Amino acid sequence: MPRFRPPSARTSARYIRVDLQNVSLSLSGRPVLRGIDWHIHPGQRWVLLGENGAGKTQLLKLLAGDLWPTPDGVHGQGGQRQGGHRRRYGYRGEIFDDPYGVKQEIAYLGAERQDRYEHYEWNHRVEVIVGTGLHRTDIALQPLAAEERLRIRRLLRRLRIGALGRRRFLTLSYGERRLVLLARALAWAPKLLLLDELFNGLDGINRQRVQHCLRVLARSALPWVLTSHRVQDIPVFATHLCRIERGRITHSGPLDAPPAAPHRSASNALLIGLQRVSVWRDGAAVLRNLSLQIGRGECWVVHGPNGSGKSSFMQLLYGDLSAASGGSIVRAGVASGVPLTLFKARVGLVTAELQLLQPRYLSVEEVVVSGLHASIGLNAPPTGAQRIAARRALRRVGASALAARTVRELSYGQLRRVLFARALVHRPAMLLLDEPHAGVDARTSTRLRSLVEQAFQSGVTVVMSTHHRDEWPPVATHELELAPGRVVYCGALRTARAAVSARR
Repeated sequence: MPRFRPPSARTSARYIRVDLQNVSLSLSGRPVLRGIDWHIHPGQRWVLLGENGAGKTQLLKLLAGDLWPTPDGVHGQGGQRQGGHRRRYGYRGEIFDDPYGVKQEIAYLGAERQDRYEHYEWNHRVEVIVGTGLHRTDIALQPLAAEERLRIRRLLRRLRIGALGRRRFLTLSYGERRLVLLARALAWAPKLLLLDELFNGLDGINRQRVQHCLRVLARSALPWVLTSHRVQDIPVFATHLCRIERGRITHSGPLDAPPAAPHRSASNALLIGLQRVSVWRDGAAVLRNLSLQIGRGECWVVHGPNGSGKSSFMQLLYGDLSAASGGSIVRAGVASGVPLTLFKARVGLVTAELQLLQPRYLSVEEVVVSGLHASIGLNAPPTGAQRIAARRALRRVGASALAARTVRELSYGQLRRVLFARALVHRPAMLLLDEPHAGVDARTSTRLRSLVEQAFQSGVTVVMSTHHRDEWPPVATHELELAPGRVVYCGALRTARAAVSARR
């Protein structure tokens, strides 16, 4: 990590300094930030690290002047009276006790701005959108001058996205839109730059483009704050780290070495971690440079067109496909040398391929028992205890009447319900569901959707792929959008963020 060298007093005056002292924030009567003490000076490049819901976005909005601190004298959580607070900005030798005097000098880039273009259908050309940064407006109020177009083209080339200049914004991928809005923020010529989860939704190529941009910015004294919930996202150019947990800052200071990952509670303990994973099939890359973490108690939806790699991703998680050289997969409880079958024994799997592989002579009860061994078929007759467990699982999916039938006697939808019983029979820690609603009628689909919700509510982690938006579980927390050969978006559910923004 680079050592922080304070800029000269003359250089510092050209950028914004922020001092927060004992600042708290409540939204709808609920405390969000508590007793924040934080000082941001020119030349400092901060990473604000914290889990989802820790308060990172609200703290950035407070810095940007979009939210106001809880007034002095307002009672906080537990009836305790808040002490005096201070939010002070220094710029060009002047001191401001609120952000209004410097608000136009602060550029803020977050998911809400990106979602706004889609909400209002602002499908302008990329160079026009970046031009609004030059004019510091939301929408274009006047045509761009020739000199301005030249400046924008140079900026886009600097970000290595020059080819996007003539494209319409809403035709871009999620990651490309994020880079365009970063260009807009830089065209603003800010004196303080706030970047909320900048790396969310970026594939490997676009992450490299952002890293290149941050490298260029590190040559100036422009202070910036980058939020993330992943230690792996900390750029090598960062100089300072602030860690926030449940609305409180737990650490703030120089970043002399990569920090250790925060301890995960039992509710979000890591189950599977992928780092720069690519998957090749028949000489073609079906997944490229994918990094993500799936934690306990999360519900992921994987979506994208045919051929985008959804099924390959599910097979990768389960262990039926391997990562190419240079990538790594970490599975909870599976160290080097530990058989992967131990992991599979904790996973409930439902796929079309698994359905086709079931021996047609097996009884439904035997199919469900095979889920206890993560096997296709059985090597020995089921024990009494195993038969009881199978019948219990069949009752859970409403298929008790099918127990004595053979696979060849079942309809497609009936066998799909049996596979759900097989997946649930051993009380899994995770469900991997590849297009679970495909080929089933509306009534069966409703029953399966209810099963997924019940499993999630009981603490089971769910990863489900689907083509159709109406099949997404209402309990979904994260999404992975794939296109052939690349990742379009990976992170917290975008529609959930948009709904929260609308309520605010």
